[in-house]
Amino acid sequence: MDAAKKILSQGDVAAVIIEGIQGIGGIYVPNPHFLQELQDLCRLHNTMLILDEIQSGYGRSGCFFAFQHVPGIEPDLITIAKGMGNGFPVGGLLIHPKFKAKHGMLGTTFGGSHLACAASIAVLDVMYQERLVQNAAEVGSYLLDELAKVELIKEIRGEGLMVGMEFDFNTTELRKNLLFDEKVFVGSSSNPNVIRLLPALCLGIKEVDIFMEKLDQALNKLELEESNN
Repeated sequence: MDAAKKILSQGDVAAVIIEGIQGIGGIYVPNPHFLQELQDLCRLHNTMLILDEIQSGYGRSGCFFAFQHVPGIEPDLITIAKGMGNGFPVGGLLIHPKFKAKHGMLGTTFGGSHLACAASIAVLDVMYQERLVQNAAEVGSYLLDELAKVELIKEIRGEGLMVGMEFDFNTTELRKNLLFDEKVFVGSSSNPNVIRLLPALCLGIKEVDIFMEKLDQALNKLELEESNN
């Protein structure tokens, strides 16, 4: 926050961009007080607050947007994509009503695709009908509780079904064991000690239990390989 104050006080910053939950960096959840103070700071200096919800949005965190876990946050712009189309390529931008729309305000090569809009509306219908946001919150909570029982995990971070597991070692071999031996695909991170979990929002308790068994087997194999070496 001290760094943000120093930079914004110069009065030449148009906007601050922050992820609802930092994704590829290792699943870091912003401290609520930090996010609230950052918003106050942006308003003080007439700087726009942009929430990047491309990875953390659309129910991934157990709220529709990850920033909604923090009371009082009202971004000026919200970037969205990925979850919008459930695999169909689409992206979007939500703009605060204080920006008055006018012809020519936005320019884009592929803007307004009818097929992309139809796919996005269908995704929203399914999310509502199948309570996928609520499911992400409930199953995510169970997943976090189960992961907390694994002694080899140094730290667990995240919300809903956006989870990071940090270990005391490089996870490359562990990810290989999970993929090739257990047939479980997990995400990497710019931090080599972190594994990212971003399962489908329809994940159930049964699938979590299966994953925990396979994670245990992969960790046991890793320990066995290290002892043999």
